[in-house]
Amino acid sequence: MGGRVHKSILNAEVNLIFYFLSLFLTFFSRKIFLNNLGAEFIGLTGTLNNILGYLNLSELGISACIGYFLFKPIQCNNRQEIQDILSVLGYLYNWIGCIIFTGAFIISLFFPLIFSNAALELDIIYFAFYSFLGSSLIGYFINYRQILLGADQKNYLVAIYYQSARLVKLILQIYLAYNYKNLYVWVAIEFLFGIIGCIILNWKINKEYPWLKVDKSRGRLLLKHYPEIITKTKQVFIHKIKDFVLVKSDELFIFLFVSLKMVAYYGNYMIIISKLISMFSAVTGSVGASVGNLVAEGNKEHMLKVFWEYTTIQHTIAATLTFSLYAFLEPFVSHWLGFDYIMDNHILILLVAYIYITNSRNSVDSFNYAHGLYADVWSAWAELIINVGVTIICGLQWGIIGILLGKLASLIPIVVFWKPYYLFTSGFKKSVRFYWQNVIRNYVISAFAIGSSLYLIQLVPISPYRTIWDWMTYSAVGMIIFLTIDLSATLLFAKGAKDCFNRIKNMRKR
Repeated sequence: MGGRVHKSILNAEVNLIFYFLSLFLTFFSRKIFLNNLGAEFIGLTGTLNNILGYLNLSELGISACIGYFLFKPIQCNNRQEIQDILSVLGYLYNWIGCIIFTGAFIISLFFPLIFSNAALELDIIYFAFYSFLGSSLIGYFINYRQILLGADQKNYLVAIYYQSARLVKLILQIYLAYNYKNLYVWVAIEFLFGIIGCIILNWKINKEYPWLKVDKSRGRLLLKHYPEIITKTKQVFIHKIKDFVLVKSDELFIFLFVSLKMVAYYGNYMIIISKLISMFSAVTGSVGASVGNLVAEGNKEHMLKVFWEYTTIQHTIAATLTFSLYAFLEPFVSHWLGFDYIMDNHILILLVAYIYITNSRNSVDSFNYAHGLYADVWSAWAELIINVGVTIICGLQWGIIGILLGKLASLIPIVVFWKPYYLFTSGFKKSVRFYWQNVIRNYVISAFAIGSSLYLIQLVPISPYRTIWDWMTYSAVGMIIFLTIDLSATLLFAKGAKDCFNRIKNMRKR
């Protein structure tokens, strides 16, 4: 237990350091890129990456399954089994890489039709697409071993080397974009640093696990000894399709139903949202592997105790994200890029509702993953059909608002109601009534804290739109009000809150 907690703390510390290092660069670079490369090009990069995201679905969720199968041998320090499992992964990823390349080539033949209305030349579209493709394929042919670092709770190593390379890349791209405004150079740097990051990461893996010998040629034979990998993969594949369409296809739908320019506008909002989420993920990001190791130990009582601690943390994070985004995002965009980049307020309302649901669900998802509960493929199909159906109908009529309505319509019945039921009945072997009797407190606390805080900050005699300093003061006062209300109510009423507080207090004493 001590080792697991220590690794989680180390992951959190390293991730937080790199989060704050990259925060300023990300926002500064976005403004430079928009001003010097154009909203059309930035929208193009988002669209191309989403097209590649669809192709990456052929990964079939194998990495999630491999991570699940690695928990036990890592706990038992069974090096031979770890090598065998990674050999299977290497063999499967070789085939997947070839499939992705073939699919990408076929899709690229239709670019003259897909981008017929784009104000960019086909040369830069093809150059950007194949550069992004090359960076993606590196992960399948070379970088697949990094999954061991995640399962072993050593993602801080990935952060140290990979994020350092990313920061250098951003600085170089900012300099070149500002001085030369050349789209080809920007894309070339993106691809070059993909290669550099790969070399550095593999060097570190070899140093961390000098005993690790992966033989892809043996992977095909070894696969026969792990038939459950194929079974789990078939189940996870459907969930992966659903997750991608729900989470990652926004920009593609916006391109199809609205415009390439609006892809960039929406992307500005998503950068802010993703950065806020990343700040919290830096602290909780290694929990998945930690929960996997916890479930491998088999202590149900301790599992439930940790589940409620984690659930309380995730609902607190979700409420904090929801409040801060709704209260502070629009004035920040006005200072960062200008009033012209602020979108319809209804878009923001739907976005924060989506953010709350997706972030409060993380505890249920982590424990389902750790238990290997993927057999509910019907729920993935249902969520996918609802999402795509509502998105197409509403997206054609209301644009981005319709796309977000599609996401919410699919999330509520499956994520809010079904997933907890599946975990408690098939994982914890308890009635889901026990879940709802306790989690309803979290929903009530969040609603009360957000609503009362939004009312109270209206009384603050500062306009966050006036200057950036006024925005910072307004935001600081607003967060003090919100955190005081939310944390007080959470500590008094939420299940697992006191256990979580005691755990944090004990960590600080060590």
